[in-house]
Amino acid sequence: MTIPNSENFLSGGSSVPCTPEEEKEIVLELTRAAEANQKEGDLYYVVSQRWWRDWQEYVGFDRFREHSSKGHLSILSRPGRIDNSKLVLNRTDTEGNELDLQRHLQEGEDYTLVPHEVWKKLLEWYKGGPELPRKVISEGVIVKELRVEVYPLCLKIIDARDDSQRTIRISRKASVGELYKIVCALLELEQSKARIWDYYEKSKNYILTNFDQTLEDPQLQVDQEILLEVQRDGIWPSNFNTNPTGNEYALVPLEPSRSSITIAGGPTLSNNNSTGFGTHLLQGNSFSLPLRDADGDGILNNGSKVDGRGLTGLHNLGNTCFMNSAIQCLVHTPPVVEYFLKDYSDEINEENPLGMQGELAIAFGELLRKLWSSGWTSIAPRAFKAKLARFAPQFSGYNQHDSQELLAFLLDGLHEDLNRVRKKPYIEARDADGCPDQEFADECWKNHKARNDSVIVDVCQGQYKSTLVCPVCSKVSVTFDPFMYLSLPLPSTVTRMMTVTIFSGDGSSLPMPFTVTLPKNGCCKDLIRALSTSCCLKSSEALLLAEVYDHRIYRYLENPFESLSSIKDEEHIVAYRVPITHDKLLRLEIMHRRTNKKLIGTPLVTYISKDSVTGANIHAAVSAVLAPLLRAKAFPPMNQVKFSKENGGGPSLDSIVLTDDGTCSSDKDISTSNMELEERANGLPSLQLALTDEKGVSRTFIDTDCSVFPVSCIRVLMDWSDREHELYDFSFLEDLPEVFKSGFMLKKTRQEAVTLFSCLETFLKEEPLGPDDMWYCPSCKEHRQATKKLDLWRLPKILVVHLKRFSYSRFLKNKLDTFVNFPVHNLDLSKYVKHRAVGPHSYVYELYAISNHYGGLGGGHYSAYATLIEEDSWYHFADSHVSPVNEDEIKTSAAYVLFYRRVKDDSKMSVEETSSSTNSTSC
Repeated sequence: MTIPNSENFLSGGSSVPCTPEEEKEIVLELTRAAEANQKEGDLYYVVSQRWWRDWQEYVGFDRFREHSSKGHLSILSRPGRIDNSKLVLNRTDTEGNELDLQRHLQEGEDYTLVPHEVWKKLLEWYKGGPELPRKVISEGVIVKELRVEVYPLCLKIIDARDDSQRTIRISRKASVGELYKIVCALLELEQSKARIWDYYEKSKNYILTNFDQTLEDPQLQVDQEILLEVQRDGIWPSNFNTNPTGNEYALVPLEPSRSSITIAGGPTLSNNNSTGFGTHLLQGNSFSLPLRDADGDGILNNGSKVDGRGLTGLHNLGNTCFMNSAIQCLVHTPPVVEYFLKDYSDEINEENPLGMQGELAIAFGELLRKLWSSGWTSIAPRAFKAKLARFAPQFSGYNQHDSQELLAFLLDGLHEDLNRVRKKPYIEARDADGCPDQEFADECWKNHKARNDSVIVDVCQGQYKSTLVCPVCSKVSVTFDPFMYLSLPLPSTVTRMMTVTIFSGDGSSLPMPFTVTLPKNGCCKDLIRALSTSCCLKSSEALLLAEVYDHRIYRYLENPFESLSSIKDEEHIVAYRVPITHDKLLRLEIMHRRTNKKLIGTPLVTYISKDSVTGANIHAAVSAVLAPLLRAKAFPPMNQVKFSKENGGGPSLDSIVLTDDGTCSSDKDISTSNMELEERANGLPSLQLALTDEKGVSRTFIDTDCSVFPVSCIRVLMDWSDREHELYDFSFLEDLPEVFKSGFMLKKTRQEAVTLFSCLETFLKEEPLGPDDMWYCPSCKEHRQATKKLDLWRLPKILVVHLKRFSYSRFLKNKLDTFVNFPVHNLDLSKYVKHRAVGPHSYVYELYAISNHYGGLGGGHYSAYATLIEEDSWYHFADSHVSPVNEDEIKTSAAYVLFYRRVKDDSKMSVEETSSSTNSTSC
C-alpha cells in the first residue's frame, strides 16, 4: 500500500486533512513502516493517552468501528491541540532538551508511544505539545529486545566543592565515559581532573572508573545521587580528611563484589536429619557481608530492636515494589532458604542454554544471604535488579510490573541455572492413547525429571492431568504436564452473563428477555443451549440468534461454533423461536417504519411455506406474529368474528403455529381478503406492508392478490401510523436490553466473596478453549475449539496459588477486588487430587506468605505478608518497612499470590513417592 501524499489532502494552506479516514490511513501506514524497520536509536514520542483516545474515536479506531458510517464519523468533534502538559513534572527544562515525566505513568493508561514520523504528522495537523522524544534502546543478554526508554536515568549531581546540585537525564545504555563528558561540559571542567562516585543513599560506594561500561553495569538508579569530586593541586578532596585507618580510599560497598565468588555456606546438614533451620543454619554462619543498616536505625517500625534475620526490608528502586513483594515471599520459603544458605556452587549450571550461566542464581543467593544476615533492617537490591534487567528486559526500567509474572520468571530462571541435568535427552511428547492413568502419569513424571532436576523442581513443581475432547469427532487426548504454580481464576472471570430477548416466530407469546451465565470462552452453541433451557423450548422448535443494530438485523449467528467473544457487551442480541425444519421454509423478516420514514423497533422473523408465495400469505404471517402485541380493546367479541372456510380458510392467528412434528401449519393457501373485510367491519385497519431490501430503503407495496417470487429471504417493511399504534402495543419492540450492563454487575461482583475452593473448582471445571487457543485434533487434522478438563494429579511441597485478578482484552483492562476467603491453616486438598499413591495426610497445607496488590491497574502498590521460619508470627513487608501484623489481619481483598507449605511427614512421603515411581511401568 502506498502512503497517500498528505499534500493532496490539504487545501488553501490548511493543515487539516480532508477526512478522518485519510488521517487514519496515513498514521497506520507510517506506523507499519516504523515498526517494520525499527532499530536502536530510533525516536518515539510520548503522547497523552486522553488526547490519543479522542483522536482514535475521531478517525474511527473505536470499538464500534464495524457499525460506523461516514455519516456517523462526521458528527464526531475533531480533537483540539495535543496537550501533554499533565505528563511532565515541570514545563521548563534548564539542564537539557528532554522534559522530565511524572513518575509512575503507565503506557496505555496515561500515555501512548508513536513513531517520529507519526508525531510530525500529528503536530502538523493539530499543533500543541510539549514534545517528549524518547529513544529506542536494545536490552537483554540472551534475548535482545528493542524498547523505548520512556524513563532514562535522572541523576542528581552533587558538586563536592560547594554541595550544589544539578540534574541530568541520560540513557541507561550510555557509557560511563559519556556521563563524564556531559558532566564536565556542563560544569566546564577538565575530564582528567574530575571523578564521579556512586553516591547512592549519600554514601560513597565506589568510583565510576570503567569508561566503557554502560550505566546499567554500575547499577545506577533513577533519581539517585552521584558525587562529583574535582582535583585541586593534584590532590583529591578525600585526601584532605584524615582516615584513622591510614587507608584513605577504604570503602564499604553496599553491594557484593561483581567478580567471581565462592559460595561458602554454613554447617553442612543432612537432608534427612535436619529438624529445623530457623536459627540452626544461621548460627555460626559467616557470609563476608557488610553488617550495617542501610537506613541507619536498626529498629523495626514498632520500636523493638532486632538482629535483622528474616526481617530485612528492600528499598524501592523506582516502582520495584512488585519485585520486593515477590522476593520477600520467596526468601521466606523454608526449603529455598535452607538451600541458598548452604554451599550450592556445585549445582550451578553454566552450560544450560535455557539458563543465565548461573548468574541469576548467584545474584539471588547473595540477596537471600543478605536478607537472612543480622544487622540489617533494609537493603537496596541493586545488584539483583541489574541482573534481572539484563536477563529479563521486560522488567527493566521503572514501570510497575506484575509480581506473579516476575515470580514465574524467577522460579523458571533459578531452575534452569540450578538444573542438575547437564545434557538433556530428547524425549518425544505423546498422549496417553488408552494407557492407564497411573502408569502414564508416572512415565511422564519420569521423563520430565530426566530433563529437569533442580531444587525448584523438588520443591515447587507438581503435575496435573489434562483432557482434551474434540467437539467434532470426539477424539480424547490425555496428557500429564508439570506445573510450577496454580493460576486460579475467580469464578466471575471465567463466566459471562448474557441477556438475550427471545421473540416468538409464530405469534404465540410476547417477547421476553432471558439472562444466562456461560463460559467466557464458550460458543454460540452454549448460548443456544442455555437459552433453550431457560425459555422451555419445544422439541419441534429451534432458536435463531441474530444481532440487531439500527433497527435492522445486522447479522445472523448461525455458526454454532462461533466464539461468544464476537458478541460485545453493548450489542443487542435476539433469538427467534422458529420451526426446527426452518431450513426447508422461507424466512420472512419484518422491519418497522414510522410515517417519517425512519426505522423503529426490533425486526420480527417468521417462516412461511416456499410454495405459492402470495401477498395474502405474507399479510397473514405478519398478522399472526403481531398477534401477541394486540391491545385488549382491539379484540372484537368472539361471536362477531366469522372466518370463511372457503379458499383454504381465513386469517387464523395460529396459522403459523408449529405442529408436533415441526411442520408449519401455514402450508394451506391462506387468503386475507376476508380478513380485510372483517377488520374494516370491526374498525381495525389493514396492515401497510411493502417489500424492501436489507437496509429498508426500497419499497414495493404488497397487494394481497399478488404473487411474490420466492427467494432465500423476504424482507417486509411495515408502516406504523397512529392507527397501528392504537391497535398494537409497540413498546414490546422497543428498548432492547444490552447483552451486559457492566456498571451494575461490576458493583455486584466486587461485593460478592468467594472461597479458595470455589476458585479451584472453577479452574478444574470443564470448559471450551478460547478462540485464540485452538487445539490441533490429530483425528480431524484441523484446529478445533476443544473442551478442556484439568485434574490435579501430584502436588508439590510448596504450593504457589495465583489468584487471577487482572483481566485484559482489546478494549478493557480490569482488576477484580473480590475478597477471596482462603484458609491459613489446614488447607486440605485431598478430594481434588486424583493420584492416590500417597497417604491421606499428604495434601494438607499451611499458609506462610502472601503477595498483596492494592489499588487499581497502573497505580497500584505491592507488599507482602510472611511468617518467619519456625515461628507463628506474621510480618508485613512494605518495601523497606517491616512491621508485625496479627494473623486475623492478613486475609484481605488485596491477596494476589498465596504461598502454602505441605504439613506432613516428609520422609514417609519420600518413601511412598519413590516406591510409586519404582513400581511404575512404561506403556
